[in-house]
Amino acid sequence: MTILQNFLQELAAETVTTRKMLSRIPEDQYDYRPHEKSMRLQDLAGHIAELPGWVSMAFATTEMDFATSPYSPPVWHNNAELLDILEKSVAGAEAALKNAAEEDLSPEWILRNGDQVLMKTTKAGLVRVALSQTIHHRAQLGVYLRLLNVPIPGSYGPSADEQGF
Repeated sequence: MTILQNFLQELAAETVTTRKMLSRIPEDQYDYRPHEKSMRLQDLAGHIAELPGWVSMAFATTEMDFATSPYSPPVWHNNAELLDILEKSVAGAEAALKNAAEEDLSPEWILRNGDQVLMKTTKAGLVRVALSQTIHHRAQLGVYLRLLNVPIPGSYGPSADEQGF
C-alpha cells in the first residue's frame, strides 16, 4: 500500500468518528467553553470540520502565512451546516490524495506568520499534521461533551457510554 493509500484509508476511518462526534454537539451550547482559555465549542467544532481541508491545501500551496491570510473560523449556525463543512473538506482531501503522486508528498511546505516560521515540513508532513490535529481537537471536543453530559461515541472501540457504564 502506498503512502497516499494509507492517508486515504486513515482519513476515511477518522472521518467516521469525527462525523459521529460533531453530530452530538448540543445546538444550545455553541458558546460553551470549559475554561476561559478554551475555545468556544462552536469555534472548536468548526476548526475540526475544516481541518481535513489542510490536506488539499498541502498539495495546492507551498506555504500559509497568517500575516497575509489571517485565520478566521468557519461560520455555521446549526449542526447540519457544521457537518456540511466537514463533508466538503473531506471531499477535497480525498480528491487531492487520489489525484496526487507519491513524489508530490516530498516538497517542502511552510506555515509562517510573516518572518516567523511556525512549522517547516514536507507536504506529507502537513497531511500528517491535518490528520493528527483532527484527532487532537476531536479529543478536546470529547472533553467538552463529557462536561456537558453528552454521551461520547467510541473512537477506536466502544466508549464507556456505549458500554453502559
